[in-house]
Amino acid sequence: QVQLVESGGGLVQAAGSLRLSCAVSGSIVTIFAMDWYRQAPGKQRELVATITVGRTNYADSVKGRFTISRDNDKNTVYLQMNSLKPEDTAVYYCNAEIFVKYRANYWGQGTQVTVSS
Repeated sequence: QVQLVESGGGLVQAAGSLRLSCAVSGSIVTIFAMDWYRQAPGKQRELVATITVGRTNYADSVKGRFTISRDNDKNTVYLQMNSLKPEDTAVYYCNAEIFVKYRANYWGQGTQVTVSS
């Protein structure tokens, strides 16, 4: 069984920083892409950042402020969030494309990020 566990969310003032972590555990053969999504109240879930082998992509709204990285030895993906804005307030979810017996996407339970003005 595969589990993704996020941590690092919380309440921060505007212009502050937070670092999210997502640790993957279980009978993993290979982890392909790892992503961070977010969902604000009343809005659709949106892709924030993606990291694959040697490549990262970001939503326009977070470019220059957020940085995604991964530690393959620890099966962990991070999201460093700087210069946070109130509009970054959302539940942040980790997603990973993982090969166990077949290739599939797995989700974490989410972590709340609240940015006060």
